[in-house]
Amino acid sequence: MANILIKQAEIVTMNANEDIFIGDILIEDDRIKEIGHNLSPPSVDKIIDGTNKTVIPGFVQTHIHLCQTVFRGRADDLELLDWLKKRIWPLEAAHDEESLYYSALLGIGELIQSGTTSIVDMETVHYTNSAFEAIASSGIRALSGKVMMDKGEEVPKKLQESTSRSIQESVDLLEKWHNYDDGRIKYAFSPRFVVSCTEPLLQEVAQLSASYGVHVHTHASENRGEIEIVEQETGMRNIEYLDHIGLANDRLILAHCVWLDENEKLIIKEKGIHVSHCPGSNLKLASGIAEVPRLLDDQISVSLGADGAPCNNNLDMFNEMRLAALIQKPIHGPAAMNAKTVFKMATIGGAKAVGLENEIGSIEVGKKADLVLLDLNDFHTYPSFDVDPISRIVYSATRADVVTSIINGHIVMENRMMKTIDKHTVLREANFSINRMTKRMATIV
Repeated sequence: MANILIKQAEIVTMNANEDIFIGDILIEDDRIKEIGHNLSPPSVDKIIDGTNKTVIPGFVQTHIHLCQTVFRGRADDLELLDWLKKRIWPLEAAHDEESLYYSALLGIGELIQSGTTSIVDMETVHYTNSAFEAIASSGIRALSGKVMMDKGEEVPKKLQESTSRSIQESVDLLEKWHNYDDGRIKYAFSPRFVVSCTEPLLQEVAQLSASYGVHVHTHASENRGEIEIVEQETGMRNIEYLDHIGLANDRLILAHCVWLDENEKLIIKEKGIHVSHCPGSNLKLASGIAEVPRLLDDQISVSLGADGAPCNNNLDMFNEMRLAALIQKPIHGPAAMNAKTVFKMATIGGAKAVGLENEIGSIEVGKKADLVLLDLNDFHTYPSFDVDPISRIVYSATRADVVTSIINGHIVMENRMMKTIDKHTVLREANFSINRMTKRMATIV
């Protein structure tokens, strides 16, 4: 690994004091070795001129579907259950190893270009090893897992799996990929949602999560129709049911949580469950607006995610931060969800959700070198004089302002040039893949 020195940058630390200052950052191997002024180490492999640049912790997105990136633009203007049954499940069933690999790389390229360095990812039923191969080669930090689906109506046959096979394939992937590259890749059991999973499967997931000490990543309370199905089948609401079967604990990451009652909020708080707020997806699928200010007031862990490309239609954290802030203001007032609040959710809040708040999410000595350099010198971010840097980032900056991304001490994008992904190959193969898949869909039932 190379030692890197970033000189004379504006550093937005997100440390306990939320310090922001002009200074230098020394990266040694995969970690931040020193932060200060006029650093002059005896030897360094690369110097990055940070003059007039802003360095932030890499964004941590806690709900992504890399397997769906090649579906972008093919599932517009539908609500959740129709979106799944009519478009997403048939498309997922049409995947092959190659299409999944390039779908993952397409998403990862977009994520890195827009400043995301860590993700919580949920794949599809088959070929998950291909997605892990893409994650491994790209350099992104990820908590990922094979989706688990052992029941459900209108599910294509290719996505139907037995409980035992779903569990065995998940365990096999966990044992192969968990803690790969000194922990850069970790595994999470990923049951799709209660509607798609039998109780024996979810109970076994709870036990395996405890045994292996790994996270569980699933959807919950995203849509009113989904909640009605869960209540009809179990006699309980989503969070109550997950608690009933032993999944409610601080290893559980729940995407969405738009429609919660008071008891469910209490369970989430008391059990330390992490909520991933996905405002872009929730608006596009007409699912609703999560009560995030209330959850934060209750000291519940809330982070941000873009969800999948066909329900957003991008994976851009700048978009999610801005939406997360703005959609609450007409309801709770202009001071609700201020810039600092959503920036915390996008950085240290995401790190907390994946249990890595001591490793990533802020710029501090000893932490992993997951850093993003922004160039905020343009029409849309000026004037800069005496303006809060976090306000500029959340309300004015865009993905195009990301210049360089560093993950685990490696430069994965420099001056907007990808270092670990062949952009032209991925774009070409993404088109080939979706063309092949749409033809295959005609034969899938």
